[in-house]
Amino acid sequence: MGPTRVSTLVVAGLAAAAVAWLLISGLYYDFAPDLPWLPVITLAGLAVLEAYAAVNTRSRIERRPGREPVNPLLVARFVVLAKASALAGAIFTGFYAGLTGWLFVERTNAAVSDRPAAVAGLVASLALVTAALWLERSCRVPEQEDDEDREPGDRETPRGRR
Repeated sequence: MGPTRVSTLVVAGLAAAAVAWLLISGLYYDFAPDLPWLPVITLAGLAVLEAYAAVNTRSRIERRPGREPVNPLLVARFVVLAKASALAGAIFTGFYAGLTGWLFVERTNAAVSDRPAAVAGLVASLALVTAALWLERSCRVPEQEDDEDREPGDRETPRGRR
């Protein structure tokens, strides 16, 4: 499993923005209630939790003083969570970007009253993408300093200690 590609996130976000713009402008906004704040709070909460997990996991992987070693299975689960959250955050970012763009073009009172929730949703989804990518990066194994002392096929013993 490789790192999350930024291009994948950009494509997902652009597709979600296009779908949001088409749905909102074409048929949905006339019948929609006010934009809810619960998704914004949920996205922001997930971003905070993943940022905390990133800081905690990095310090445990680096075995900083006062920190217990991390369980490798937990790190694998964090990587899966980070990859899924990055993609979901990119989709929400695109959706909120399309919605926000349309709300700033529209001049009705309902559109003006929905702008704060849309902008907050955009910021919270961007925070989730950032925190997810940070968590994924924090789960990487640190580089070994003595790699240049080893032969290409020898993984366990340094050169000269056979």
